[in-house]
Amino acid sequence: MARTTHHDHSESEGQPLYGRIAAQLLDELRAGTIPPGERLPGERQLAQHFGVSRETVRQALEVLRHSGLVATDRRGSHATLHGRPVESPVSLAFPVGAGPTEHGAVDRATVTWEEPPPGHAAALGLAPHRPTLVHRYESAAPDGRALRTAVTSFSTVALSEVEELGRYRDRADGATAAQLRRAYDWMRKAGLTLHHRDSISQIADAASVLVTRRVHDQYARPLEITDLVVDTRQDSLVYEFTVPAAG
Repeated sequence: MARTTHHDHSESEGQPLYGRIAAQLLDELRAGTIPPGERLPGERQLAQHFGVSRETVRQALEVLRHSGLVATDRRGSHATLHGRPVESPVSLAFPVGAGPTEHGAVDRATVTWEEPPPGHAAALGLAPHRPTLVHRYESAAPDGRALRTAVTSFSTVALSEVEELGRYRDRADGATAAQLRRAYDWMRKAGLTLHHRDSISQIADAASVLVTRRVHDQYARPLEITDLVVDTRQDSLVYEFTVPAAG
């Protein structure tokens, strides 16, 4: 959020300040600055953002609550604006960036129940040697050239709270094809707000880049970590990121 500054005693065209703050906050919600269902910043943070008192923020939130645009529960206040359902075809494919960019590329995706890479275990907060669901993705050109690979490990939170992911444990043999293209939708359907953080680095002595994606929920609990490797001599990484609003 970009900070704006007001004075609590100011009024514009007869509208009280809390009404104008409510309107500005609503504009930011509609613009997607705060996705539907995600917890709003606290009153103190909102007061600093808008340059007003906490009482003004409290009154503005009350206006939005009466309009049904903001709800408050044990998690705090969150937006309730309607958006596309999670089943929308424009939802994120899993894992983001793993889709082939070359015509005729052949994809292969499998899952195993095994001890994840050490870095993944640490990022997910898993105990040493504890197995979890590991997803492997490979994309190759028609002539066999490797284009990109991705390895994803899921946390115990994701497997326990996302029913569709949990079902894969019994068929995680590493041989059966596993299409988890709707994994992000499944997570959001389970009530989890997804926060993606990607870091991109050059692999030493290679013309490849490593994209490491970490995803956590609205409670800062880790959900998954993905290492995506792209050979930039043969393929270009087109990073398109769309987060549809939850219904």
